[in-house]
Order: sequence, then structure tokens, then C-alpha cells
Amino acid sequence: MTDFLPASIRAALDGVHASWLPIIERGLQAVAQVNPSYLPELAASEYLPTEGRLFAAFSQPLDAVRYVLVGEGPYPRVASATGVCFMDGAVGSLWSEKGLSKQVNRATSLRNFMKMLLVADGQLALENTTGEAMSGVAQQAQMQGSEAIQQLADLQANMVRQGFLLLNASLVFRSDVPPVKDARAWQPFMQAVLAGLAEASEGAPQGLPTLVLWGEIAEQLNAYPVTARFPKALAEHPYNLSFIGNAGMQALFGPMQLLKRAV
Repeated sequence: MTDFLPASIRAALDGVHASWLPIIERGLQAVAQVNPSYLPELAASEYLPTEGRLFAAFSQPLDAVRYVLVGEGPYPRVASATGVCFMDGAVGSLWSEKGLSKQVNRATSLRNFMKMLLVADGQLALENTTGEAMSGVAQQAQMQGSEAIQQLADLQANMVRQGFLLLNASLVFRSDVPPVKDARAWQPFMQAVLAGLAEASEGAPQGLPTLVLWGEIAEQLNAYPVTARFPKALAEHPYNLSFIGNAGMQALFGPMQLLKRAV
């Protein structure tokens, strides 16, 4: 039952896949139990993401999840915050004549993530990921008949196809509230989501999904007892240049061929 939810938050559940609804509802009940005033106050305030996309990460079936990529929180810009982690809604095209598009280059983590994928695929040498080398890769990617994806939406679709749940540790950003405060309020929700995912995956042929944790997110989630049940892939946050050369991330993401069009 969702009668305890403010109307706008209850309406946002319309975009949730039916298999997720019982888990999402338990998570929201846990939030309300810890802090009864939080959800009503949130509903009465201005927050990102807009357009009812609060639970946009939960649009694919529960049993399709193979990886959980956890971000910190929504981007602090209306156009960028989409309700899924890491996907900046202000980014359209991935490429330009000189390399990656201006929008990708402004999104530092996305830029380094794409360069890591290109290194893993052998299209870039780790010691040369800028300038002329990137220009050559971009020209190849935009040639007629190229197998390369062209839009960020294509990258997101490829990741979902691989079974990624793109989830933020805090589901909202508010300009007048410290992010750490909202993140703390969503901790019971995150624990309920991970517990529900673990229960649903226990005994499944593919086993439990892998938690992909970058930077401080790993430290935060490791404080949850339920996190110990999951396999994990850990790395520094992609805003660090060293992420491009992270062998563990190359081994995880390289075989997925995320920069190629699905056939």
C-alpha cells in the first residue's frame, strides 16, 4: 500500500517496472519509518530530477539486473538530472570533428569512462588519449557504416541491455539542502533495494548482481551489512584520470563493447 506517500511521489511510481514495486514500496516505508516528515517535505520542495523521473532507474525488469552501478546523486542541473546515475541528460552527440563532443568533455567522468572503453577496445593507447589520437578515433566513429554509437542515449541503452541498474545513492538533489542530508535520508531505501535484489537473485542461475562501486560510494555502501552478500568491482571515481588505465574496469567493461551499435 502506498497511501502513506505524497501524491507526486506516488505518481512517480508509474514508471517503475511492476517487478520492482514491492521492493520500492518497502524502501519508501523504511525511509518514512526513520524520518516520517522527510517524504512530505521533499514533495513540497523543488528537487531534481523533474518530470516524475524520481524512480527512472527501475524501468527494466528485476530479473534482468546483472550489475548495479551506483552514483552519488543526480546532477545539480535540470537538463542533466535524468533519474539514472552517470547519464548526463545535457549530453547528446558523443563525437565531434576533433574527438569527443564538447558536452562529453565537460562531463569529466563520462569523458574518462569513454576513454577507458576505447583503451580497453584497443582503439586508443593508454599513453596517448588526447589530441590527434582522439581526433582519429572520432573520425572513424562518424564514418558512414561505422559500428560506433553516436548518442549518449545509445550508451545508456547498451548498458541497460547488459543488465545495468543505474542507481544513485541519493535519489534527489536540492539546491537548498546539503547533499549529505538527502543522502542520509535515502540510506534505508538503498538498503531495502539491495536486500530485495539479493533475495530475488538468491538461487538464480546467474547469481547475485555485481556492485560496481566508484570512489567514496564504495566506502558508504560497505557500511551496509547486506552489501557483503554481493560480488563487487571497485575503482577510483571516473573523474580521476587514473580511471582510464584501471585494468579491473577495462576487464569488466571491455568485453561488453558498449561503444558499438547493438545488432
